Amino acid sequence: MSKEFEIVREFEVDATPEEVWEAITNGTGGYLWPMEAPEPKVGGTAAFGSTVTAWDPPHHLTVRSEDVGFSVQSVNQLEHVVEPRDGGRRAWVRYVHSGIFVDDWDNQYDGAAKHTDFYLHTLREYLVHFAPRPVTFAQLDGPAGSTAADAFAAVGPALGLADDARVGDRVSVSGPEGFDAVLDYRNAYFIGLRTDTALIRVFGRNHWGAPVGVSVHDFAPDADGKANEDAWQGWLNGVFSQPS
Repeated sequence: MSKEFEIVREFEVDATPEEVWEAITNGTGGYLWPMEAPEPKVGGTAAFGSTVTAWDPPHHLTVRSEDVGFSVQSVNQLEHVVEPRDGGRRAWVRYVHSGIFVDDWDNQYDGAAKHTDFYLHTLREYLVHFAPRPVTFAQLDGPAGSTAADAFAAVGPALGLADDARVGDRVSVSGPEGFDAVLDYRNAYFIGLRTDTALIRVFGRNHWGAPVGVSVHDFAPDADGKANEDAWQGWLNGVFSQPS
């Protein structure tokens, strides 16, 4: 049965309103995935066939789509309100994701709400540590075995993360190759790792019936997106016992 939803989050970040605006309009690859920048006017086009319904840089952006392209959703709207704090040196952001889920409402809402928290955390990490550096983006999904209900429980040990490793700890990671990182996010659904040159995000989408996923936001000048994709795909395949 169709039912409306609304996910509201507010946060402050050590970035100017202008830096936040640049990230949410032109820099989405730094924290989410690369998307077409919205046409800078009310009524303009935006990513995935959506339409700009509010445009007031750097304070208010809303995009809306009534042709979402997903069978479980019929309307999707994203709103950002950005205000200055501390004389414009910092920003306060209100983010509202709303729309209509037409099927599997509880599961869809739970997944959207938990992903929202992780994406907005990654936005803050990007703004504070990497913006406005250019990004090379890669994303990939694990094999069929990673859809199992308990699949994500295997990821932390495979990365070499101790059970008592906490957010903010510096950790030695056993990924496709060994590297040091800050553990910037960790719960039962997601893991975030930040190196000097990249944000690595691991998604426990098995909780919602999809494969475990990885995205890599690489800010190194010589970043190779295909190499990142291949390396992490091979690692995920190994974690879930499927040949590369």
